[in-house]
Amino acid sequence: MTEPRSRRRMSGSERREQLIQISRTLFAEKGFDGTSIEEIAATAQVSKPVVYEHFGGKEGVYAVVVDREMQKLLGMITEALAASHSLIKLERAALALLRYIEESSEGFRILVRDSHAASGTGTFASLISEIASQVEDVLADEFAARGYDPKLAPMYAQMLVGMVALTGQWWLDVRKPGREEVAAHLVNLAWNGLTGLNPNPTITATSRAVTNAAKPPPPRQTSEKELRELEKAREKELKEAEKVRQRELKEAEKARVRELKERERLLKEAEKAREREEKIRQREARLAERAARLEQVDHPE
Repeated sequence: MTEPRSRRRMSGSERREQLIQISRTLFAEKGFDGTSIEEIAATAQVSKPVVYEHFGGKEGVYAVVVDREMQKLLGMITEALAASHSLIKLERAALALLRYIEESSEGFRILVRDSHAASGTGTFASLISEIASQVEDVLADEFAARGYDPKLAPMYAQMLVGMVALTGQWWLDVRKPGREEVAAHLVNLAWNGLTGLNPNPTITATSRAVTNAAKPPPPRQTSEKELRELEKAREKELKEAEKVRQRELKEAEKARVRELKERERLLKEAEKAREREEKIRQREARLAERAARLEQVDHPE
């Protein structure tokens, strides 16, 4: 039976793109091992040789799918890290990952589900490593500015990215609370630490504006006045963040001084205790010596 004339024959590039999209969905649902060339071909309504012609096999199409997803996510994270202030960088990076999960759930499932050799470097661990290497540069500059050891930046980058990525894995299925709220709590823990958690964290208006800009544009464009107000709000938030940072540094310095004073006091007390013990020992030695002499007087040989 001949193909109806009304059906347009796909070009080579169109067929390749169709196979990629079909494979992406199947890999997300069933994983690499659970997906077969036969299933890809049947879903695309082509023969197996067509798939082999374009990709050489299941491994080939899988590698293309994974590489696309990695590049997409890395591009979003890289763009987020271009912000000027460290707090904004952190917020936008967390929001970028969560937005990718929300908009490309199939792609994220593929990245976190499989670590097949066919993916080459396209495993979740290698993805974390690549993102961490970018965050490392940001942290190294921040550490140097604050007097911390920049050599610790790689370790902290792995901690930070791992925390965000694993939270993303959890959020992939639960989807509650919302994206911005999850990002706010992530940043709250990373920025403030457990001892300084904000009970009601929120994303800054600057990061929220950037996140909303990633959505389809509204019918009305932002006016110049609104842009100026947004910029003022951003500057205000950055100043507030800087004030918080300076306050934290001062409190940390005060705590360090108190700790040094307390240590000095304990050392003095320990020294006095040793002196008292020495005096007691010397007195006991003198008493023992006197007792020995009296013993000789009372019982001469």
